[in-house]
Amino acid sequence: MPESRSGRRRLHSRRAVLAAAAVGLGTALTASLSACSSSGDVSSEGVTLTFSWWGNDDRAERTKKAVALFEQEHPGITVRTSNADFGSYMQKLATQAAGGGIPDVAQLDYRQISQYSGGGALLPLDDAVEHGTIRTSEMDEEFLRTGTYEGEQYAVPMGRGITGYAYDSKVYAQAGIPTPRPDWTWEEWADANRKIAALGLKAPDGRTVVGANDNGVNEDIFEDWLRGRGGKLYASQTELGFTEDDLTEFWAFCDTLREEGAVAEAPDTAQANTTEMSPMGRGLAAADFTWDAPFPGYTALLGDQVHFAPVPTTDGRQGAYFKPSMLLGVGAHTDHPEEATALVDFLLNDERAGDILGFTRSTPPNRRIAARVAKTLEGAEREIYQYAQKMEKYGLDAPPAAPPRGDVALQTAFKRAYHRVMYDLTSPREAAREFIDEANRELRS
Repeated sequence: MPESRSGRRRLHSRRAVLAAAAVGLGTALTASLSACSSSGDVSSEGVTLTFSWWGNDDRAERTKKAVALFEQEHPGITVRTSNADFGSYMQKLATQAAGGGIPDVAQLDYRQISQYSGGGALLPLDDAVEHGTIRTSEMDEEFLRTGTYEGEQYAVPMGRGITGYAYDSKVYAQAGIPTPRPDWTWEEWADANRKIAALGLKAPDGRTVVGANDNGVNEDIFEDWLRGRGGKLYASQTELGFTEDDLTEFWAFCDTLREEGAVAEAPDTAQANTTEMSPMGRGLAAADFTWDAPFPGYTALLGDQVHFAPVPTTDGRQGAYFKPSMLLGVGAHTDHPEEATALVDFLLNDERAGDILGFTRSTPPNRRIAARVAKTLEGAEREIYQYAQKMEKYGLDAPPAAPPRGDVALQTAFKRAYHRVMYDLTSPREAAREFIDEANRELRS
């Protein structure tokens, strides 16, 4: 796709952007297509786009700077931005989708792709990708497919994330635990937690410091555990990829460690909604499962002795994978699809935008920009970049397709079911059976 000397991207006509998406988007969108030029540059005047995302203050400040640069490059376009914390953002976006339209450009969680694509809330982007309006040549093809639903591209990854453990290296050394390797096992992880608890270190509230958070509430950890055993979370858009026995074994493993006092107590796990409120953030644990993008928050809170460790394996097979930390999508009912896709491309592929955004959404999916920005990284951000390189070299399986539409509800149900286990209201087996029954109903409804 040619660029002018000023660095501005040429904007395809509305018909070019939406040609592959015209069917099924409704009469209003079809009417907007017919009113547009079919070729040539688009001169945008008086266009206002809405763009929303979730994240902390640093992400918000950097994103607004990148958007301001886009507005300078496209003086006829104004971008009205909004952001919120993750929970509030998810709720608001769901309300907007149900009410008839999400923003022109929206940051999306991996779990939302099938939900909003299948519900008609997102614009298919295949034509924009094919014509180079959204450039993807510097992105890994398998990773790009994480933004597809039923074979169509509905979103483009904005960050390449991976799971791991934030851990206090001083406590690990005190307990005689070696630096975790990419091939360490769940059994070694469990033993490490027991050794830390046995130290008898005191938390700020006087209780004994434990090894880690309780994994049982987190579907992401269960998925890594499954994949390390050759399994998967979903077999299809309507079918689970695991059995009652699989989930029972995982929850029994977690339940035993909590009963032994090796991981966090139930109330501490239940209120862990932020880094600050996590067991580790409160000084109650020496490690917390987390994604790479939030990891710098642990070092900022607890100090440079906190490092990023790999997810444990089953006999050396890693279950972690490169997952989109978030994606960008275009609202299906946007009045300005060509401008919206231009903003998406700018945020993903403009080097100046890349310099501004840095690693605030984890590793940029554009390989060239990631390598460029990595040269300037320091501290925790540099560590997570090096961690991703190390894990890529170790060998990870390809990421799965976007989860089914019911996954958002099932993630909540997963946590709710394990809460019953950790408060001794039911057994791991009974909770697993109840969850699978609920999951099957949700997926097949």
